Amino acid sequence: MDIKVNSVRFDADQKLIDHVNKKVSKLGQFFDGIIGAEVYLRLENVQDDENKIAEVKLLIPGNDLFVKKQSKTFEEAVNKAVDTLKGQVTKYKEKLKGK
Repeated sequence: MDIKVNSVRFDADQKLIDHVNKKVSKLGQFFDGIIGAEVYLRLENVQDDENKIAEVKLLIPGNDLFVKKQSKTFEEAVNKAVDTLKGQVTKYKEKLKGK
């Protein structure tokens, strides 16, 4: 699976990029038809503590899945996004089996 990590308004360190790659690559266990993923880590200019946003677009033949999560840390936001995507991937896989 090809995973692209993009950071907006900041430079992501290697530790964060490795965390994102590790978490997103685990989605391949649930569905082997995943082509790749595009991850956008965005820092919002707000006074709120939860100003870190992770957007994950999962590239699947015929249908891309997208999740956007906001949290206090990028790691937490990525974890929430991946957990949500696990459910979406499972539903998509069941939908394919039903055809």
